[in-house]
Amino acid sequence: GSCRHRCCPGRNNACWAPGARRAHCYCDSYCQRTGDCCQDYLATCRRAAVGCAVGPWGPWSGCSSPCGAGSRARSRQVTVPPRHGGEPCPDLKQRRGCLGQHPTCGTAK
Repeated sequence: GSCRHRCCPGRNNACWAPGARRAHCYCDSYCQRTGDCCQDYLATCRRAAVGCAVGPWGPWSGCSSPCGAGSRARSRQVTVPPRHGGEPCPDLKQRRGCLGQHPTCGTAK
């Protein structure tokens, strides 16, 4: 079987070609784990694989709570999306705890 111009990222049971003895061979990136790739998979698909690339982390946000326990968040953007079974993107958001300490905290009104 031949992948020709049919290469799919991830696990995709619809991404197959007719193989020997009426069996299916696959052109998805998961076929390397299962060992059922079409004979030209590496030459046709893996060379075209592009892994995800991300930019730098942005700054942490302010604390979500002006007084007491809250959280901060930061994010980053995808600069190159994955294609043809390339490495998937890592986490794009992070969150961590914080303690809001605004000057008015603890004062009676």
